[in-house]
Amino acid sequence: MIPASFEYEVATDVAHAIQLLASSGGEAKVLAGGQSLIPLMKFRLAQPASLIDITRIAGLSGIRENGELQIGALIREADLEKNAIIRQRYPIIADTAAVVADPLVRNMATIGGNLAHADPANDHPATMLALRASVVAQGSKGERVIPIDDFFLDTFTTALRPDEILVEIRVPKPAARSGGAYLKLERKVGDFAIVGVAAVVRLDESGKIAAASIGLTNVGLTAIRARNAEEKLRGQAPDDKALAAAGAAAAAESQPVSDLRGPAEYKRDVVRVLTQRAIRKAVARAKGGN
Repeated sequence: MIPASFEYEVATDVAHAIQLLASSGGEAKVLAGGQSLIPLMKFRLAQPASLIDITRIAGLSGIRENGELQIGALIREADLEKNAIIRQRYPIIADTAAVVADPLVRNMATIGGNLAHADPANDHPATMLALRASVVAQGSKGERVIPIDDFFLDTFTTALRPDEILVEIRVPKPAARSGGAYLKLERKVGDFAIVGVAAVVRLDESGKIAAASIGLTNVGLTAIRARNAEEKLRGQAPDDKALAAAGAAAAAESQPVSDLRGPAEYKRDVVRVLTQRAIRKAVARAKGGN
């Protein structure tokens, strides 16, 4: 449980972090909260030559609305839980932050690290897929905005280049009559999800589902966007029949494997059930409920 030896460097600003990454030849890892990376290093599943600590960089810990929600990459999970803007206008993000590991971890872990780590068992990737978010990367060639659909390439692999760091997450402003929810089944408090489901819906004036977006946690090599399930909902009244069809479609799109958290067929059925529950909660919020 002792990591291999590594160099430790502290970045003073974003430009310095990019310089350190570029000079590492792809052998460095960025340290934000460290709640995912350090355990991997202890098991020697990750052995970076150096760690670049970005926790002291100013300007990456803000939350603001400026036509869209802008979340600094170094925001701690505990701060997401408590932030008034998040709780009032983006409760699905508060749902997600509240079930990340345990309070000790949430006091250290960052949303940027959660996304950049690209563990399919992490909670925020599915939520950001459902929210149609984008991430902002900065590197030696400047800044680029990456749509969330293009960000997760494989397990522990993202579209970030070796000299780029994730600096911000951008979430579109919620439309009228929209709502979202994230639900997670875990073996015990603090565990990775057996399955997690994020759902966002927008209702039209008649109360039918005008648009829907669904993300799945820990049932594939990356977080999965359940596009077929989304199509099952579009233009439908949010009744039991429509929700059952969406749940079945999401289960069919999931790609779980059997492991200590249960057999694959069990996980598919959990996807089916949680998808329906998450949609119901999202619809209730879209109607102005809790």
